[in-house]
Amino acid sequence: MARTTHELTLTRKDRLELEALASNGNTPQKIAKRARIVLLTADGHGVNAIMRAAQASKTSVWNWPKRFLEAGVEGLKRDKSKKPGKAPLPQAVRERVVEMAATQRPGHATHWSVRMLAKANGISPRSVQRILDEHGLKPHLTRTFKVSNDPAFAAKVRDIVGLYLNPPEKAIVLSVDEKSQIQALDRTQPGLPMKKGRAGTMTHDYTRHGTTTLFAALDVKTGEVIGECLPRHRAKEFIAFLKRIDRLVKKGLAVHLILDNYSTHKTEEVQAWLAKHPRFKLHFTPTPSSWLNLVERLFAEITRQRIRRGVFNSVEDLKTAIIDWVEHWNAEPRPFVWTAKPGTLIAKHRRAKKALAATSRGCK
Repeated sequence: MARTTHELTLTRKDRLELEALASNGNTPQKIAKRARIVLLTADGHGVNAIMRAAQASKTSVWNWPKRFLEAGVEGLKRDKSKKPGKAPLPQAVRERVVEMAATQRPGHATHWSVRMLAKANGISPRSVQRILDEHGLKPHLTRTFKVSNDPAFAAKVRDIVGLYLNPPEKAIVLSVDEKSQIQALDRTQPGLPMKKGRAGTMTHDYTRHGTTTLFAALDVKTGEVIGECLPRHRAKEFIAFLKRIDRLVKKGLAVHLILDNYSTHKTEEVQAWLAKHPRFKLHFTPTPSSWLNLVERLFAEITRQRIRRGVFNSVEDLKTAIIDWVEHWNAEPRPFVWTAKPGTLIAKHRRAKKALAATSRGCK
């Protein structure tokens, strides 16, 4: 049997008050709608007619007249009170969760999990997760870092970033490094191609066919690359690569090389060769700060695009793939634009050193 509207008889006072609420433009719309529902119900209209006239749901047409019968006009002005919910967590508990996650370690593990924190504090894992989210804490994650202890850090940063942002005239700036021990890996079984709903597959095991070393010099202005694969990365191979650069770079240009502090770059043989080629000037990154060398960005690209998922039956296959990639890159080179100012990097380094010093003092 379908539900019907409540039978209402309004007093003159109630009707006048309800009509005032329904017609007054200052009345909140939800209260005005409730007043209209009660007036239409009292006038004998059916549920569907009231729904259309008041633009209200069937539930509202049923419930608000009942509320009027229980609490009068004042009852229409108040929202229904909700059932009492679960009491909020005490602030002390919330603070304890944050303190444990940020400053303490569990006795039997290296870091807290949500369930471990929940058990230690006698609350639910969901409550712990909400607290951690509110404070931006992620105990399960960690990031690696290395702060340079090079006493000449600031001077080297200003030198190298200055070359990136304001290269000298009649000169070429090359970011140089070796990507060593690149393995020619052949998968033990053929993978399956990608299809809808499934990624392509590769076996996790492989057969090694040897290694090569990519020597690369990135022109920081144009993005062009001088690349060569050599079997090892000793001073002998480095000098051979310097000779290649000397042949390819236009005569009359000074050659500024940005390098890391690998011992091969500083041997007596290299120093002797440089003495005979005065147009070459070496600029060393702080130790250990390979992130300051733009060619590392190029190595990331070739690893992602050509090496990591490659299948190579021999070192020659690997070398061919690398040189093909370099040639393809040089067909449409694009420079990696350095944007960080020296002062910003130096200030960040000083803050990191200060934080480490404070941490060390606190551990004593």
